[in-house]
Amino acid sequence: MIDLLTFGQRLRHFRRARGLTLDQLGDQVGKPGPFLSNLENGKREPKLSLVSELAGALGIEASELLDPAPPSRRAQLEIFVERVQDDPLYRELGLPHLKPSAKVPDLVLEHIMRLYAELKDRSVVHAASPQEALAANAALRRSLESSDFYLEAIEKVAADALEAVGFEGPGAVPQTTLVDLVAHFGFEIQQVADLPTSVRALADLRNHRILIRGRDELRTRRARTVVLQTLGHFVLAHGSPASYTEFLQQRMEANYFASAVLAPERTLVPYLVDAKAERRVSVEDIKELYYTTYRQAAQRFTNLATRHLDIRTHFIRSDELGVIWKAYGNSGVPFPTAEDGSIEGQRLCRQWGTRSAFYSSDKFGIHYQYTDTAEGTFWCATHLEVDREPAHAVTVGSAFEDARFFRGGDTDRHTVSQCPDGVCCRRPPTQLAERWAGYSWPAARAASLNPLGLPSGNLPGVDLSEIYEYLESVDGGE
Repeated sequence: MIDLLTFGQRLRHFRRARGLTLDQLGDQVGKPGPFLSNLENGKREPKLSLVSELAGALGIEASELLDPAPPSRRAQLEIFVERVQDDPLYRELGLPHLKPSAKVPDLVLEHIMRLYAELKDRSVVHAASPQEALAANAALRRSLESSDFYLEAIEKVAADALEAVGFEGPGAVPQTTLVDLVAHFGFEIQQVADLPTSVRALADLRNHRILIRGRDELRTRRARTVVLQTLGHFVLAHGSPASYTEFLQQRMEANYFASAVLAPERTLVPYLVDAKAERRVSVEDIKELYYTTYRQAAQRFTNLATRHLDIRTHFIRSDELGVIWKAYGNSGVPFPTAEDGSIEGQRLCRQWGTRSAFYSSDKFGIHYQYTDTAEGTFWCATHLEVDREPAHAVTVGSAFEDARFFRGGDTDRHTVSQCPDGVCCRRPPTQLAERWAGYSWPAARAASLNPLGLPSGNLPGVDLSEIYEYLESVDGGE
């Protein structure tokens, strides 16, 4: 294919080098001057036969006209200025079109090139440092907690979308409704054999398609969520994020939209009100009723619990080593918190249910537990996502007084956590510490070092109480 702007510049360069006007060159090839002017301005595509005729008239080879390199620095600047004015980022400035004619000095075009490069650079969200990522997560968590995790505006958008396609429920949104919903916003779903490994779905805005991986993934819980999360960015009119904080905010809002569509407020709230009255509230039931993942059902419950049930809750997702990947709450539960207020990357006490679940007889069911802390007693229900690597625990909990409304609130499993100040995880029992301090050197697993931050302590990612107890159990000496 011919690069029209470069071709036009090269044609003008060789014509002027031969001292020919447009009309003079046109007489030689049988074309009027205005036609050749459009060629030189990149507004018309020449036939290859005409390229040969022009080259012959100019005394050069056709390959010299088709060379993709601009013939001069000035030509390069003119091509650049023409092209950037078609960039959506440039058009957002609302500036009138600037024709880089001979009257515009090179210095002006150089300035435009440098200014555009800076504009482009500032529009890109650069990789956040661990400190920036932690601060952004903390800010988002505080914002959610201030609204009790309920976003009324997005609830309305989701409800209006479902009403527009005629879905009244109850129960899970069927595949046909999902397809209708996507079509309502001008898209279609297409399954493809492969996608870039870095994406779960890909929105093709030119052809108005949402591409997902094949093998009929649309029928799975995950695919339903991925499609709606991708659609959510457009429904909520998200633009290009200007910062990592804005990126997190947009992702959270798209996830919220997907959850609000899959488990609509209109049908879920009456169900939860009845479940509370009968003291059988269960995230597992939400998961099965609305055909979502346990994690999504847990987060959806926290969206609605305080606003509609007057129950304050907390949510935790962590790995087997107790490292927090996501956590928030308004129940008063004392999350381990860094000096900067961040939670992600901190290590949970091993007495908490979200860690105990990995060693529980209920490992493949729901692990219920009460835990005494310095801030009071809290109840929780934990589900293990064992089909992912590393395995994660998803926990929803409440203060002691609200536990009676949940299935599993009658559990007799009860632990005591003395973290962060007592003898527990951070401070091993004195006898063990005296025996093993200086006589052990644990090498932490890489998985224990969360990319969003390091747990506190001289040996990040290592539970010294656990280490010393293990050494004591296998010690063969006196």
